[in-house]
Amino acid sequence: MSIISEFKEFAVKGNVVDLAVGVVIGAAFGKIVDSLVKDVLMPPIGLLLGRVDFSNLFVVLKEGATPGPYLTLEAAAKAGAVTLNIGTFVNTVISFLIVAWAIFLVVKVINRLKREQEAAPPPSPAPSREAVLLAEIRDLLKARA
Repeated sequence: MSIISEFKEFAVKGNVVDLAVGVVIGAAFGKIVDSLVKDVLMPPIGLLLGRVDFSNLFVVLKEGATPGPYLTLEAAAKAGAVTLNIGTFVNTVISFLIVAWAIFLVVKVINRLKREQEAAPPPSPAPSREAVLLAEIRDLLKARA
């Protein structure tokens, strides 16, 4: 068996295809969660905490070529300042918690479905035509006796 045919066999196995689909869906899900955190959750949280925009919450450790104060993280980066990006970290932690919660809920549903499937007895097979006929004959013989 050549290495090319071995690779073809490996590449078309179900697990590899499932993994590829999972990676693509995971990347798309990550973008959705990032937008959810950045565009939906953080503005109201920032508003409640005094109009703080977490994406621009940072501490300047060392001034850049252009002296501060820097209004945005982008301005500090352009000036070459060394910053501690607290807001970016907070956004990342919140994103992680949302993804972890979503995965927890999916796994919980899957586990519940597995338990229900295991608990349900397998359906008994329908009796064959011969078994039905034999039961009728038995019942007729009992009725005559």
